This record gives sequence, C-alpha cells and structure tokens, in this order.
Amino acid sequence: MNPLWTARAIAAATEGSASADFTVQGVAFDSREVTNGDLFVAMKGEVADGHDYIDRAIAAGAAGIVCEHEIAHPHVRVADSAAALNALGIASRARSRGRIIGVTGSAGKTGTKEALFAALDRYRPGKAHRSVKSYNNHVGVPLSLARMPSTADFGIFEMGMNHAGELAALTRMVRPHVAIVTTIAPAHMEFFSGEEAIADAKGEIFEGLEPGGTAIIPFDSPHYARLRAKAEQHAAHVVSFGLNDGADVRAVDWLPDGQGGSLVTAQVQDALLCFTIAQAGAHWVSNAMAVLAAVKAVGGDLPAAGLAFAEMGGLAGRGARHRVPFGGGHILLIDESYNANPASMAATIGQLGSESGDRKVAILGAMKELGPDGEAYHAGLAAPLVAAGVQFALLVGEEMAPLAKALEGRIDFEHVAAHSDAAARLGDVIHPGDTVLIKGSNSVGLSHLVTALTNGEF
Repeated sequence: MNPLWTARAIAAATEGSASADFTVQGVAFDSREVTNGDLFVAMKGEVADGHDYIDRAIAAGAAGIVCEHEIAHPHVRVADSAAALNALGIASRARSRGRIIGVTGSAGKTGTKEALFAALDRYRPGKAHRSVKSYNNHVGVPLSLARMPSTADFGIFEMGMNHAGELAALTRMVRPHVAIVTTIAPAHMEFFSGEEAIADAKGEIFEGLEPGGTAIIPFDSPHYARLRAKAEQHAAHVVSFGLNDGADVRAVDWLPDGQGGSLVTAQVQDALLCFTIAQAGAHWVSNAMAVLAAVKAVGGDLPAAGLAFAEMGGLAGRGARHRVPFGGGHILLIDESYNANPASMAATIGQLGSESGDRKVAILGAMKELGPDGEAYHAGLAAPLVAAGVQFALLVGEEMAPLAKALEGRIDFEHVAAHSDAAARLGDVIHPGDTVLIKGSNSVGLSHLVTALTNGEF
C-alpha cells in the first residue's frame, strides 16, 4: 500500500522540519480518533492543547506527529500546527488529479455528500474519497483534504458556514470542478439579515470553481435567480435540479416504494433513469437530482448511481430508521437528531405524516441560531405538526415555548427544558406501535434519546 504521506512530503508542504523518516496512512487532529499508522496534528484549541495528547496519540498507534516543539517521537516540527494542517490540505489538493465536488446548502449537505460518495464508489470502487462526519468548517475541510489519497479519482467535500466569507475561503482551498448548493433556508439567521444574505453566502462556493467548472443549483428555490446570477460569474456550466418542470435534472415522477423509500423516474438532461431511493421523503428525491447532475458532470455512471441510492442505509442523526423493542412491542424510530432548521423540520414532519403506525409522535428539540425571528419560526412548526396528523409532541428546550403556545388545544404535547427531562418522560409518552421522530439541533442533545431507545433502556 502506498503511504498517504511521507515525513519528507509533510515537511515540504508545511515548511516544517522532520525529525526522522516515517510514513502515515491517515491524518487526525483528535487523539480519540487516531488509529494505527496515522499522522496526529497537535493543535492548540480554545479549550485544549493537542500537544498534551501526543503520548495518547502515540499509544493509539500514531506513526508521526505534527507539533510546535521537539518531542521524543517521530515528528515534523512547524511554527503553527493549525496553519500546517491548512498547508497539508492545500498540498493534497495540488497533487490530486481527481475530479473534485464541493457541496454546501442550508440542509442536505451531508446526505448529498454521502450519496455522491456511494454513487462514485460504486462506479470506481476504492477510488472515491469524501469528508467524513460533518467535517465542513475551517478545520474539518483541510483535514478532509489532507486525508485524500493522491490516487483518488473523485473527491467529495462538504463545506459549511455561519458567517459571510467563510465559504469563499473554504472553496478556494477545495477548488472544486463541480459545486452544489442543495437548498437555501433559514439557518444561522442571527448572523444574517435574511435569506437573501444566506443565498449570497452559500453562493460563495462558486468562487473556487476550477476553469470549465460546473455549478449545480436548486431550481425550486425562491432564490434560484440569485444563485444562478452568482454561478454564472464563475462557472462555465450551470445545471439546475429539482422537482418542477424547467429543471435540467428533475424528478418526472416518484411514489412510495412501500418500504419507506421512493420509486423515482428522473430526467437527467438527455437521459431517463428509473431507480429506487431507500431514504424517505421528497427532500431526498430533490437531493438525488443534485447527485445525478454531479455524477454526470464528473463523468460518472448514472445506472451505478441509481443502484447506490437503493443500497444506501440511513445516516445516524440524519434519517436512520430503527425498529426498536419497546413496552412488549416495537416502535419505528426515525433519527434526525443531528440538525434542524425551519425548512428541514417542516420537511421531516411532513414525511412523518406519511408513515404508518398506531400513533405518530414527534420529539422536537429547539432550533438554534435563528436570530430575532426565532420565536416565529418555532411557532410556525404547529401547522406542519397538525397537518401531519401527529398525535403527541414532546418539545425540548426553552426556545420551544412559542410552539407549545401555538399547539394549545390542537394536539397533545409536553414541553420540557432539556434532553434529560425528555428522557425521563419517554416511558410514559411513547407506546408500542408508535412511529417516533426525533429531530433537533445537535446542541440540544436529542441523540442521547436515540441511544437510550436503541440500547433498550426503556
């Protein structure tokens, strides 16, 4: 196996000094994620200093360290470890001859990235690379780039932001051949004047496009014209996707497959493709159109992409479905606990309405960073809950107070302060045969409820 990096290459990329010859097969900046043969980048953070965890990283199998002072282990000494990680990411991108795809959006980034990886890995097994988890910020993106093998034919990178200007910096590092905006929706609103400003910030992803690059934009978005105008400044090709007539890549028809997914017929410019999506919901159908547009743009195989959609399992925190023993029977648990904004909440609640089950139960956590309109956004979830036929809602977090008020006399609900309070109520508010949706911003901690339920603690 060819090494991912040699000590000499790391030193050259980071302008550092290598203490010895060594090779590594991976890169990590969290000592808890180090595996045998990794490079551990010891960075100083706001809370902890990675240099304090060098011995732990070595014990976990690290083959080399990037650090800012001399140590007794194989290492590359640099002036600034965070800058060195950036430099390593840039060097990885510079040596790559693969086709690079960047993905951003207010929702659907991670699912779209994972679906793209599945589609391209099925086409060329072992030759596709992607960022793991949601490593999509100023530290996660260079880490994901640094992990990309030089032999990869495809690289898929998720990019996020919560302030203007952040995506511009990330996309110039990634330098994608294809850049996707999945959707524009209220998210991080406390940092923006409105959705138009969010659209402008998401449109920054096009600024890093390579010459001849392709921009893929949501046709159904009210901000389509704004995104297209931005894309046309930087892209040689602009491809629209969506569910409505007029999109370059669109879902001609779709219907439930009877197993929680969808049967889809898609028009991909001049090609017609019929396939199954294992994931539930119209939002997944729409995201699939973006994936197909990108697969075509990088020269992938559309039938292979269709097969990959059918094989994709649910992502933890983003739609994973669990049949969980509960109270002498079972419940269907839908795990959407990782993230939430008004658009994704409404879409997921709508999908809950189409599920079977004796009752539909929604456990909803507060949506964060919504700014001065946060109360209205939370209260606005009442209509989707009623329309979906949800019989009981367990609301978690103080920001949910406006929704609790809006639900009075409409459906049964309880409002609690924290995920620990919600956990104490699960045994009473969930019944065997229920279909249970758990969704909220990650910081609310609803993933603890998912863990407790899937571990059989009730």
